[in-house]
Amino acid sequence: MYHVTNIHTPKRLNCPLHSLMVISTDTSNQAENTKMETPDAETPPPTGNAARLAIMELANMISVPMSLNAVVRLNVADAIWQNGSNKPLSAAEIIPLILPSGAGDPENLQRILRMLTSYGVFNEHIISGDTLQRRYSLTEIGKTLVTDENGLSYGAYVLQHHQEELMKAWGVVHEAVVDSSTEPFVKANGGETAYGLYGKKPEMNDLMLKAMSGVTVPFMKVVLEGYDGFNGVERLVDVGGSAGDCLRMILQKHSHIKEGVNFDLPEVVAKAPKIDGVSHVGGDMFDSIPNGDAIFMKWILTTWTDDEVKAIMTNCFKAIPIGGKLIACEPVLPDETNDSHRTRALLEGDIFVMTIYRAKGKHRTEEEYCQLGKSAGFKSFRAVYIDHFYTLLEFGK
Repeated sequence: MYHVTNIHTPKRLNCPLHSLMVISTDTSNQAENTKMETPDAETPPPTGNAARLAIMELANMISVPMSLNAVVRLNVADAIWQNGSNKPLSAAEIIPLILPSGAGDPENLQRILRMLTSYGVFNEHIISGDTLQRRYSLTEIGKTLVTDENGLSYGAYVLQHHQEELMKAWGVVHEAVVDSSTEPFVKANGGETAYGLYGKKPEMNDLMLKAMSGVTVPFMKVVLEGYDGFNGVERLVDVGGSAGDCLRMILQKHSHIKEGVNFDLPEVVAKAPKIDGVSHVGGDMFDSIPNGDAIFMKWILTTWTDDEVKAIMTNCFKAIPIGGKLIACEPVLPDETNDSHRTRALLEGDIFVMTIYRAKGKHRTEEEYCQLGKSAGFKSFRAVYIDHFYTLLEFGK
């Protein structure tokens, strides 16, 4: 029998393997997950003037990510944060902090800050007087763009998504419908795939790796605080582990793990640094995967087709003993579509995958992952909700 589990609001799926869990060290996180499972009564759609206003907002939506890209390029968040002060500053006060020459247009900066304030990135502080003055501080969203002691933030993730080569692809998204055999990115970049260009352009690859590190570190901290799935594991294999950062963090937390294996393409692991307790192994996950008590992977399955995912999972199944597990961290789509931030972020990420990486790679629902696990031979499945965007998926042998 294929068994399934779940934390928070248990929901039995059609897949006989399934169980769901929602683990949260943050009550707001749990509330958000609960809200996603049981959305409020549907809001009536806009009509008349409201409908026209809504389509105008959607048509101009490009202003949002490109303005966000601008404030990251200008390093505005660090300028306001000033080692934790977060003192409200006017655009005129920010300009010399981001452009030491003193040149720059504070009025245009203020226009960008006002628009991003409407999306919750900044707080606006209005000071009345002979002339109305606006000052800006960082919200919790804005603080994700502040560079930490390791030089990381979500800023690199923003920049990575708006590189010239990626931006070209958005003009031909419709081509994913017309002909899904080739990605819009490939059609817009002279036949080159995204990963192919990462290999040819070190600056693109470096930014992609920094972006992934900026997202990975806070996510892994949450995982290590609240997830018990590494208990009892002695040999852990990280598939697609890049430089081995995740394994380093896992081994620091779980000293009972005797060996970590960082498995990635030969050219990737060749550049990986030495890490105590970790061996770097090069290879191809479609050929075979090193043996371990458990297999860990992060953001791997979403960029492959269903047949390719089944092949990867089958090799994982072969690499673990009876009682072993595959732990996959992936975006998981809700069954129903609503207008929550979580649902929108997941669906937007799905279109990003379709446009940039694989036209038939995709974010999937729990049911779809459950069925893929069953087809690869796994006997149990558990979805662990520990993050708003990414879900831990356990497949047991």
